[in-house]
Amino acid sequence: MAAVTSHVYPVPVSKSSESLLLIGPHAAAPSRVDRREFLKTTSLAAGALALGMPAIVRGQHLNSKLNVACIGLSGKGRSDTDACAGENIVALCDVDTGTEAYETQTKKYASAKFYKDFRQMLDQMGNQIDAVTISTPDHMHAIAATLAMKKGKAIFCQKPLTQTIYEARYLRTMAHDKKLVTQMGNQGSASEGLRRAVETIQDGLIGQVHEVHVWTNRPVWPQAMDRPVGEDPIPATLDWDTWIGPAPMRPYVGNRNPKDKNGVYTQFNWRGWQDFGTGALGDMACHTVNMPFRALDLDYPTEIEAIPLGKMNKESYPVGSKIRFAFPKRTARVPLEHPHLFHHNRKVEHDPLTLWWYDGGQPNEALRGGHDLTNKPPAELTADIVALQGKLPDSGCLLIGDGGMVFSPDDYGTNFFIKLKGDKEFVNYLKHPAMAKYPERLPRNRNAGNLVQAHALEWLNAVKENKPELCYSRFDVAARLVEIMLLGCVSLRAGQKIEWDGPRMIAKNCPQAAPFIRRENRSGWVLS
Repeated sequence: MAAVTSHVYPVPVSKSSESLLLIGPHAAAPSRVDRREFLKTTSLAAGALALGMPAIVRGQHLNSKLNVACIGLSGKGRSDTDACAGENIVALCDVDTGTEAYETQTKKYASAKFYKDFRQMLDQMGNQIDAVTISTPDHMHAIAATLAMKKGKAIFCQKPLTQTIYEARYLRTMAHDKKLVTQMGNQGSASEGLRRAVETIQDGLIGQVHEVHVWTNRPVWPQAMDRPVGEDPIPATLDWDTWIGPAPMRPYVGNRNPKDKNGVYTQFNWRGWQDFGTGALGDMACHTVNMPFRALDLDYPTEIEAIPLGKMNKESYPVGSKIRFAFPKRTARVPLEHPHLFHHNRKVEHDPLTLWWYDGGQPNEALRGGHDLTNKPPAELTADIVALQGKLPDSGCLLIGDGGMVFSPDDYGTNFFIKLKGDKEFVNYLKHPAMAKYPERLPRNRNAGNLVQAHALEWLNAVKENKPELCYSRFDVAARLVEIMLLGCVSLRAGQKIEWDGPRMIAKNCPQAAPFIRRENRSGWVLS
């Protein structure tokens, strides 16, 4: 992360959170500490930990079950709820009772009380809930999360953590101030492969990295649409006002495309609309950029420049985009393999870096997502990947360093290949001899099950132990990744390059970007 600077944050910040905001999540304690100050600090910390534990969890045996409430039942809501099935699912919430997910989940968790409005759920059952999962459309994440956090609940929130940069920083600060256990739902964070890539790249596997290229097969939903004319009757099963939430009210429109089982906005197609989703970046960058973000200690970029492919309007995202993120030199601190009392980490100096993002392709209405999937890195950079796999995969991540390259062929960074200078071809990290000299130093997720389950169990275990730091994608880390990626959405919507002042959360050259950095919420829908 960046070296210590004098940061100014235009969000509510308590005195207790100032050091976190000024220094960053990877900052280390000074290498030399006065003994009396050390004892004083650790004693205070121990007291704060005891008093800061949620009321229901404090004093509870670690093997006891938590009371979990789940907001959102369809899509990721189903898997997020099921991942918590080993606990007590005490409440379910969804604005639509006409879905298959509603029928399935309310039968599966028959003892859970059902609500259409999470505000009512938290008001009526707040003292019976320990933890909350949030799996709604993007525009509702921060509203639901801050209300639950205000009541002291642990939060598991799907990616992207928020729809706006302001919301991401707000949640990060709130989680720190309240000492809450949090996790963003980017399940690749639970994998052995991702953590192995992070520690070895930080430790110099491919030297200084100056270029990162990340591409995806998204969007796979409609984009580049104008708002449809007219309106349809609102289904009796759907609370449309609550679904709209903080976004400007608009007429309900159902399914206008017989080839698409979803409606214009629901169940899945909200992702492409600027009022509700965050496009391909919001859907996939929290997965595909996760590994390089961590490995290269990315913090505030200084420039973000987005080039849309095809039509760009004020209603939806384009069918493709190429986005450049420029990062300056930065200083990070990474954990030592064998820490001792006063030395837990070492400094890493990173050179400037450019990250390129590619989604979609050239417009083609006959194809899925309305594009031809051709928006990829230059062929000369990916020739070795094609030689390895026979073709360029639809999604991937390539890091180019002074000493070689690292390539991850999947959406989550769970697997990677290495080609060092002098190597003839990419070799899987489990077989490359260079890996032997890099010790494991990051904690691993030891939970059973698939990545979705392991990621959720990491959070649940951290809630029971009241240790926020056990969550690898806690808001302290995840919110920084989300801020970076959402800047691509800001540049697309503003229609120009952004010169970014990260500490002050300002586009220095583009005042018209302000509404995309901090949204003006509809009356009655505010951050708690």
